[in-house]
Amino acid sequence: MELTLQSPLQQVPGIGTIREPLLRKLKLVTIGDLLRHRPRRHEDRRHPTPISQAVKGQSMLVRGTLTAHGVNRFKQGRKSVYEFVLDDGTGRLHCRYWNLPYLEDHFAVGMDVFAYGAISGGKPVTMDHPEYEVVTADDDAPLHLNRIVPVHRLTEGLSGRWLRALIWRLLESVRIAPDPLERMACDHFSTSLPTQFRRLHFPDSMEHVESARRFFALSEFLHLQRGFADRRQAFRARAAGHSCSGDNRLIRPLLRNLGFALTEAQKRVLREIRSDLGHRYPMRRLLHGDVGAGKTVVAACAALMSIESGYSVALMAPTEILAEQHFRRLAGWFASLGIRVELLTGKLKESTGPGTADVPTMTVGTHALVHDGYQPDDLGLVIIDEQHRFGVVQRDKLVRKGWYPHLLVMTATPIPRTLGLAAYGDLEISVLDEIPARRGRVRTFLRTSDDTSRIWSFVAGQLAAGRQAYVVFPRIDEDDSPAGLKSVIEEHDRLSGLLKPHSIGLLHGRMPSADCRQVMDSFCQNKIQALVATTVIEVGLDVPNATVMVIGNAGQYGLSQLHQLRGRIGRGTGDSYCILVEDSRKTDAVERLKVLMRSNDGFEIAEEDMRLRGVGDFLGTRQSGMPKFRFADLLQDADLLQLARRLVEANPPQPKPLANRPR
Repeated sequence: MELTLQSPLQQVPGIGTIREPLLRKLKLVTIGDLLRHRPRRHEDRRHPTPISQAVKGQSMLVRGTLTAHGVNRFKQGRKSVYEFVLDDGTGRLHCRYWNLPYLEDHFAVGMDVFAYGAISGGKPVTMDHPEYEVVTADDDAPLHLNRIVPVHRLTEGLSGRWLRALIWRLLESVRIAPDPLERMACDHFSTSLPTQFRRLHFPDSMEHVESARRFFALSEFLHLQRGFADRRQAFRARAAGHSCSGDNRLIRPLLRNLGFALTEAQKRVLREIRSDLGHRYPMRRLLHGDVGAGKTVVAACAALMSIESGYSVALMAPTEILAEQHFRRLAGWFASLGIRVELLTGKLKESTGPGTADVPTMTVGTHALVHDGYQPDDLGLVIIDEQHRFGVVQRDKLVRKGWYPHLLVMTATPIPRTLGLAAYGDLEISVLDEIPARRGRVRTFLRTSDDTSRIWSFVAGQLAAGRQAYVVFPRIDEDDSPAGLKSVIEEHDRLSGLLKPHSIGLLHGRMPSADCRQVMDSFCQNKIQALVATTVIEVGLDVPNATVMVIGNAGQYGLSQLHQLRGRIGRGTGDSYCILVEDSRKTDAVERLKVLMRSNDGFEIAEEDMRLRGVGDFLGTRQSGMPKFRFADLLQDADLLQLARRLVEANPPQPKPLANRPR
């Protein structure tokens, strides 16, 4: 029987009924799974490090003869330590294993042993719990000696030597044929799949290890992008959308009334959206850009395209505060256009009036929109703001309120390009990469608690000059404030006295909605001069007169969130000031915050934030659909991800018939 990459491992001679379940525990089911089982590392057994060159804390590979071994048992309790000593002619290495006395039966004096681990002590030279392998004179010994050797992830009952020998045998006997996407990778790297498997497991050099990793990283990205392309095609084949590109009869007066011109980036994005809304299939588009780039205006124009075409619009926001902000702004913009704007949250239902007859409605709300109470007859467009705060299920529930409405999802912070291609590849992506020229500059400073008097003196000066300020802290009250973290309630009480006679407001997520609305209205009207708040102000508030932001315990936030908070100021024409207060003496924490001092570019900050925090933390817990890669690294392999996208676009899947699609 010919074995292929698709053959189950249970068909491979020598695996048997005992080892096959162990391989399955490692999620290795087929021969292809096993050959793509990436080694945890590679050991260069051609050149072990002499024991005499050991440095404490450094990981190293040693080969020596076992000269002594035994178990020392402690009188109290059942604790013990097994130790063996290796001699390589330049020195002796003591290898210790705590509470593993059975290891004594695995070793004997005179054995030739490899040990790999970190040097934990210098007198004598010691490793604690190193990985080891005994050199034997069996037939496959050349696989484990005098070469670069793979060290694979294992499970109890499997040995590295056995797995290594199995992979070698399969590479010699299996017919290895690439799938169409792997063939693209082979063509790009001018190589073959068998060659890359050998470089992955049994390389001739460490350069071969990296070249194989990049090959399989490209293969992973190609499969990811083809999956996105297939899903887009399948969706477009089964779903028919309303043509909602509009005729500009409402957009033109809106833009005249705004009092400012759109940026070139906004015009470009609106052309992309209009093109999508005119298709026979529903739009699925992500809009992102820097803080203050004007996403709300773009969303309003997109909504008017749908309304001009005779279809209603729903805009969903993650919080009542943000939903009310959108409602008030859109109600103001749309009032002269005769468009009814409704607000629907868990606690509120409000509208601007009946609107002009036969003009569809704009509904703004929270997750309440996904419940049964909201049943529009003619939903043409769904807009989701801060989409990363919603689960996929909530998004899909709202989209299914119509037949197949168009979907525009927005995020308030820039998304690194590679992350956009990997996490949102099923969406078309629009980028607002231009800030309106009318905005003032924002200067950022890093201070400690020792500078408190200077900070509040500066804030008081700005308030006396008629300006306003935000003051942000990470916790609401003392009960949920770990040691060292300040709370807004405590700091509000303190600043109310310190900043007299100015009015100091308080805003946090536990306040009733009516109280939140009253505080925000008072701040927008300058009845409150300084607002002490949690991160509930992160999005939605637009107060051009606010020129100062003080963020306490700034190290508690990610860079992108700090940049988003900073975006609440700098909305007028004058200079604004962001003061980050952090007492941590850790170099990495200070250097991270200095990124914000150097740059106001949200795209640059997002890239750095993702590099520092990792992709998972950057995305947050809601993005459970983020693919997990064995070989690819979004930070390291950005060029390969973009290449994969181009290759898949140049070789699209075969189109399927569009007839008989449901409406």
